[in-house]
This record gives sequence, structure tokens and C-alpha cells, in this order.
Amino acid sequence: MLRITSDAISATRVALTLEGRIVAQWATLLERECSSLLGYFGTVSVDLAGVVAVDRFGVEALARLHRASVEIRGASSLLSSILEAEGVPVARDGRDRDAPPG
Repeated sequence: MLRITSDAISATRVALTLEGRIVAQWATLLERECSSLLGYFGTVSVDLAGVVAVDRFGVEALARLHRASVEIRGASSLLSSILEAEGVPVARDGRDRDAPPG
């Protein structure tokens, strides 16, 4: 399951927060949602901090979204490495998600 929460930052920018798994049909849903929002807002960013699993369909969907100018951010170090190996840069948000709290 993939939960997508949107937050309109301005009249031209929306941020999506994802929680769950970007797999198979959920990857398709994410692409449709982002495509629709790009047409309406113009700028879309996707925060992957709550994503726990991504399959090949998800990686390919995120690569297509990147090529469509969607900003990808907040991924774990492992997911960032996988995406960057596929040519998808992941924006850093100044916090180390993989560091222990404290």
C-alpha cells in the first residue's frame, strides 16, 4: 500500500509525502498523481522519507518522474544509492535519516 499526502506550498508548488511501498500498481498511481499535479501546479516534489520498499516498477516510475522534472527527496541512504545508480538524483534535506536518534 502507498499513502500519498499532498501539501500545496504555493500556487505553483506542491509537495507529496509518501508512506509505504512504491511497487507495481502503486508506482502507476504515483505517476498519475504527479502528472496531474504537474499540470496544475507546475512544480512537484516527492518526499520518500516514509517509503519502506521500492521494486523495479517503483524505481522506473521515479526515474520517469525525475525526467518529468519532479524533485525526489528524503530517501534513505540505501534508496538514494539505488536511485542515483539509475541516474535519479535525490535532493538532500539536511538531515541524516539513517543516523540513530539522539
